[in-house]
Amino acid sequence: MKKPFVTREQLEAIAAQYPTPFHIYDEAGIRENARRLKAAFAWNPGYREYFAVKATPTPAILKILKEEGCGCDCSSKTELLMSERCGITGEHIMFSSNDTPDEEFRLAAKLGAIINLDDLTLVDALEKAVGSIPEKICCRFNPGGMFTLGETREGFQVMDNPGDAKYGMTRSQIAEAFRRLSAMGAREFGIHSFLASNTLSNEYYPALARILFQLAADLKAETGVHISFINLSGGVGIPYRPEQPANDIAVIGEGVRKAYEEILVPAGMGDVALYTELGRFMLAPYGHLVTRAIHEKHIYKEYIGVDACACNLMRPAMYGSYHHITVMGKEDAPCDHKYDVVGGLCENNDKFAIDRMLPKIDMGDLLVIHDAGAHGHSMGYNYNGKLRSAELLLRQDGSVELIRRAETVEDYFAPLVW
Repeated sequence: MKKPFVTREQLEAIAAQYPTPFHIYDEAGIRENARRLKAAFAWNPGYREYFAVKATPTPAILKILKEEGCGCDCSSKTELLMSERCGITGEHIMFSSNDTPDEEFRLAAKLGAIINLDDLTLVDALEKAVGSIPEKICCRFNPGGMFTLGETREGFQVMDNPGDAKYGMTRSQIAEAFRRLSAMGAREFGIHSFLASNTLSNEYYPALARILFQLAADLKAETGVHISFINLSGGVGIPYRPEQPANDIAVIGEGVRKAYEEILVPAGMGDVALYTELGRFMLAPYGHLVTRAIHEKHIYKEYIGVDACACNLMRPAMYGSYHHITVMGKEDAPCDHKYDVVGGLCENNDKFAIDRMLPKIDMGDLLVIHDAGAHGHSMGYNYNGKLRSAELLLRQDGSVELIRRAETVEDYFAPLVW
């Protein structure tokens, strides 16, 4: 059973100062998880995590992760500027974008970021935009087809379709890109790839690593370039449902180490650094969306209306995603009531839960919606004139800090021309 990292009493005190809905993050949990990840890959001296800023673009979070040794994975001008303002620059930024405007290449180069090229045509585009090719460069690989692990030891299948993804280069294109970039002045090369999303398997990263390690060895032999790093990107998931097994990052790191020693070391590439770009794994379990029950409706189904909506967490509406819900103060009560938990948008998909068995919910009850720490607040929007909620940080000493204030009506009106 999923347990909130705050108590009902804490939340009532917090809500008295910061009205619901709000997102709250657990500093202690974030730091402990970052340290577990670092320990899992400590066998690789050059290892670095580049946190996916898109998951939780909040300066207080980025600064915590910086203190834990993480860099930033950025995909836009604004994310680059946010990283810079947090004191994260140079090779602590990985700039992975697609359909990239020239000005964003120029900013990434100015900050000294490692630029990850998504397409062969961007080789010339980068040189034209910046004036030269950086000495350290990365290219994104897409193997095409279907990626599958089949039946894993965890008892389920991992499958995704890279062939339908808009990202990355083909096998022949990445070889051509390396040759051209080398001729244009690049001296250190990296390979990046992402094959599956939110995998719940300790075997995904090692399987991806074997693909990329073999590719690196082959490309070195074909092109003669020096491949200094391999970026495994993201894809390590979290168990949104209570019955799902959690990934064991120590087991994952050991699986990658085994592949490294079997493929890269014999190829004379035992100095290759490994990078990761985890967002969901790093933050999702350590963020709650806290909302209050404000309405109940009894028609063909039983509805509980809350003061949050899909503008605060759009994954359930957009993907039909499951997010666990705890009714605070009723953690041990029987789940003997079936509800749809809904927001107030003029859209029928504005539902946090459908036919969910929960304890009896009374008006005024606080609900914690779990695993909202990544791709939660960051995907918020203003449909129906809804205002984006505050973000709070539960510090390790138990204090609570406002790290993003709630939007006001004046914020909503500010860009408008009347």
